[in-house]
Amino acid sequence: MNNSELINKTITFVKEKLNDAEGGHDWFHIERVYKNALLIAKNTPCDITVVQLGALLHDIADSKFHNGDETIGPRTARLFLESENAPEDIITHVVNIIENISYKGGNFEKKFTSVELDIVQDADRLDAIGAIGIARAFHYGGFKDRTIYDPKIDPVTNMTKEEYKKNNAPTINHFYEKLLLLKDKMNTETGKQIAAERHRFMETFLSQFYAEWEGEK
Repeated sequence: MNNSELINKTITFVKEKLNDAEGGHDWFHIERVYKNALLIAKNTPCDITVVQLGALLHDIADSKFHNGDETIGPRTARLFLESENAPEDIITHVVNIIENISYKGGNFEKKFTSVELDIVQDADRLDAIGAIGIARAFHYGGFKDRTIYDPKIDPVTNMTKEEYKKNNAPTINHFYEKLLLLKDKMNTETGKQIAAERHRFMETFLSQFYAEWEGEK
């Protein structure tokens, strides 16, 4: 099987697997991350097949929707790629990307590094900020029945991985606990440039949000 066929089969697999997924982590999220990754890869020497597969499979089984099990995503990706007879070096690389891509409160130490991980991680983080990021944050907040905003509950900006996973704060707090921090955590130059613009959009949104909350506009 050539790489193009493998990518097409992976797209079909991911679409079927995420058919009933939560709206912020569904096929459309994967598709946006895939497009972001291809955009970044244009300006970054890399193994494009690994980037494509990493982007397509990075959220194949998000631990948030599987009782916190962080092994199910990498395992699902490996089993699929093995069933398609993908080379072992590619499988291992993609699994390492999935295991190390997540934010996890910002205190997660990567156990693996590669330019392909940098690209896919930037692509995923770009989808968490800007207009799409705002939409995803409030969609997930509604999915988890979280309050939109509570002035009495302050954001916690230095959580451990476990604290971050258990956090159930209002959605506005999530901007300060993650979204506004991502701009300075981007890996690639292209990612940094795009993130800067999306970051400014979120700042504008928050300014308008607070003005409306206080009845000033």
